[in-house]
Amino acid sequence: MADAITIEQARTLMHDWVASDALRIHMEAVACCMAAYARTVEPEQEDRWRIAGLLHDFDYERHPTESEHPFVGTTHLRERGDVDEEIIEAILGHAQYSGTPRTTAMAKHLFAVDELAGFIVACCKVRPNGIADLAPKSVKKKLKTDNFAAGCNRQDITDGMDDLGLDPTVHIQNCIDALRADGDRLGITPDP
Repeated sequence: MADAITIEQARTLMHDWVASDALRIHMEAVACCMAAYARTVEPEQEDRWRIAGLLHDFDYERHPTESEHPFVGTTHLRERGDVDEEIIEAILGHAQYSGTPRTTAMAKHLFAVDELAGFIVACCKVRPNGIADLAPKSVKKKLKTDNFAAGCNRQDITDGMDDLGLDPTVHIQNCIDALRADGDRLGITPDP
């Protein structure tokens, strides 16, 4: 195997495959949440967890169907030879329909933060203060509004929290905190 992919190489790969700013922000948001959880669960693996977040949807823009995503991307990663199998399996596992079991902490957390990170970013976009004063209570209220961020799979959010055994308020707050730390770069803080 070649030297392991770095965060910057993963970000470059993501940018090479993804033109949509919204999709790039989503992957960066998931990467922020992954890095934050890694610091608690596997601190020595923070870079790898961030890379899993950065790359989990990198093939989605070119290959958005369930028959292609994330299979085309993971095939490409295997061919590169610098992305380890745990990251690849986590990326496969974030898509329920892939049939790939989520057996590692990385895979379980990637699934648990994916839809939620996107939903939190959507919440920030409609708030005058963005993420600055966002609380789990507000996110939970929006989750009950079916036509808000309608493309977000609420069942995946619930299943992800259940898989981790996390209290919803705690998990939502953890993700808010992770995103707040990088809010300027993600475009979810209010303009000065």
